[in-house]
Amino acid sequence: MKKVILYICFMLLGKVAIANVIPNPLFSDNAVFQQNVAVPIWGIADRNERITVSFAGQTFSTIAINGHWMVKLNPLKAGGPFDLVIQGKNTVTFSNILVGEVWICSGQSNMERQLGLRGGQKPIDNWKAEAAAANYPQIREFAVGRNPSPFPMSNLKGKWTVCDTATVIQFSAVGYFFGSELHKKLNVPIGLIHTSWGGTPAEKWTSRAALETNDELKRLVDAYDEAVFKYPEVLHKYRQSEPVLLQKWVADTLSASENKKPLPQKPMPPADPLRSGDCGGLFNSMIYPLIPYAFKGVIWYQGESNSGRAKQYQTLFPTMIGDWRKQWNIGDFPFLFVQIAPHVNMTPEIREAQLLTSQKIPNTAMIVTIDCGDTTDIHPTHKRPVGERLALAARALAYGEKEVMYSGPVYNAFKIKGNKAEISFTHTANGLMAKDGHLFGFTISEDGKNFVSAKAEIKGKIVVVYSEMVKIPRAVRYAFTNNANGNLFNSAGLPASPFRTDID
Repeated sequence: MKKVILYICFMLLGKVAIANVIPNPLFSDNAVFQQNVAVPIWGIADRNERITVSFAGQTFSTIAINGHWMVKLNPLKAGGPFDLVIQGKNTVTFSNILVGEVWICSGQSNMERQLGLRGGQKPIDNWKAEAAAANYPQIREFAVGRNPSPFPMSNLKGKWTVCDTATVIQFSAVGYFFGSELHKKLNVPIGLIHTSWGGTPAEKWTSRAALETNDELKRLVDAYDEAVFKYPEVLHKYRQSEPVLLQKWVADTLSASENKKPLPQKPMPPADPLRSGDCGGLFNSMIYPLIPYAFKGVIWYQGESNSGRAKQYQTLFPTMIGDWRKQWNIGDFPFLFVQIAPHVNMTPEIREAQLLTSQKIPNTAMIVTIDCGDTTDIHPTHKRPVGERLALAARALAYGEKEVMYSGPVYNAFKIKGNKAEISFTHTANGLMAKDGHLFGFTISEDGKNFVSAKAEIKGKIVVVYSEMVKIPRAVRYAFTNNANGNLFNSAGLPASPFRTDID
């Protein structure tokens, strides 16, 4: 509780006697503003200080109320570069600002992974050639600083970086491939607000208030509150036992070294739950400070850290999407996400939860990565198709290109005909196809419990599934394993999502 009180006092002190007008860091050199919508610009200053903002021929003035100010520019057309001038008691000028399309790129490590090399991870496919060709001065990335907070924050750390052959190696690889593809197709500037953190479950990115609205998700909040309450006692017990633990660690280290065995980990104090980012802690510091920045939509790559709680994710993920949309209050903006790639530790149920979300929540799209994963590496290196498929979804959902096929086949209906099952799909384009050989990846069951490998044949836009061991089919599954494997595609070259007809 003392830490909480001190934190609040620190935040309050930060709002007193600003003296100079200070815009939110999102408004700085090299920024990208969203076209065709009102553009909020905001910051802090002295109370009752008059603030004037000028940009691209528009000028607006306002008064800082309780130290906070905001103006809204009228909708802008794509173009630039422009200067942004903000005047109060002081004047700040930012240059090289463009107007185009802005997307938020968020999630965990597969979104965080930069194009360049990263310690402990395999290189991104063809990264050197990709970087050498990345001379795109109209693509910029704002990398949000990582700083979990138990309370919503009004400010954040980060800066806009112009994409070139040197800087691109620090861009999110998925974000870059997405943004460069959109830039080529739309021929407008692209801004990428990159806010991600490896190893983070979705509840960290969802506001506490949203979690508390659902009885199942509220249990996450209750567990977090209990951990915060008990932390002083847990830490005290550790401190009491630390000398003994360290003494044992020294002895074990010497023994392991002499016997050429792996060295034991040094004992560490238990982590402070207030600094964990749990139950909205990353939303507070890495999403909330972005509001109400004008943008087009979100691309999201996350779910690995929720794989063991896939049933809960069916509720959690839609709740998070709805929470973000409610917080921005600009309608159901496009929310495009990546289905988790095959991996030995990624259950099929987490992919199913993602599929169900795409079918249940409006203006969302899921892109499938069954063909570009690595069953032994949680960080697949084949990132270009991920970004390109997200760009296809953006073109279809966000930019109204109805002719663009953005999804692979998605299970639609199950029909029994004798000893065979007929499976129909949506998103078949001009028909279905088996990539690189005979169709595989299907299993079939007579009792809904025991599944055997099945033969599968494509008949136009339907797949016929059967097995000599099954007289009357009851259920069919496709690539429904941790190491999901199958080769069903549509004529647009996009892979089918794993599925089961016997969903609970």
